[in-house]
Amino acid sequence: MAHILLLHSVYGLRPAVLAAADRLRAAGHEVTTPDLYGLPASDTVEEGFALLDKVGRDIVLERARAAARELPAETVLAGFSMGAGVAGALLAERPQAAALLLLHGTGGAPESVRPGLPVQLHLADPDEYEPSDELDEWRRAMTAAGAALTVYRYPGPGHLYTDPELTDHDALAAALTWDRTLAFLADC
Repeated sequence: MAHILLLHSVYGLRPAVLAAADRLRAAGHEVTTPDLYGLPASDTVEEGFALLDKVGRDIVLERARAAARELPAETVLAGFSMGAGVAGALLAERPQAAALLLLHGTGGAPESVRPGLPVQLHLADPDEYEPSDELDEWRRAMTAAGAALTVYRYPGPGHLYTDPELTDHDALAAALTWDRTLAFLADC
């Protein structure tokens, strides 16, 4: 069983994030899902970016830090899209993190990676927010830093394909993502 800090996307704390947390809990994990906005979630990505601008990136990061402070040092840092970036940013402050789970976005700076850190990324292919050249550069840097990196690409779906309420949703890609995620977390 792992402790997992699961951070939401730019949309906010949507039902899909809470359902993901329930799925992880059903597999025996302890999951914390903080509301990084403190405001109702949005229905569109544009509204989500407006919420992020209203709250501010510094506040979002501080709220994630506050949630992490309550958790064991070996907590898995995980996030959806923007939340993946926030999880990656926390890695510098939590060197004993058990793993980094990135859903729909990259995160983590190579200088924050300890050798052997398990990192798993799930990403649409293509993904409008993760250009292939930037992804390749991030992958090389994380691997060179010693991350035990696994990247899964899912051809065809939209960016947030695990959220069944969005047009991005792809049921098959989502099911495969959750199967792979649960196997990854079983080793953490």
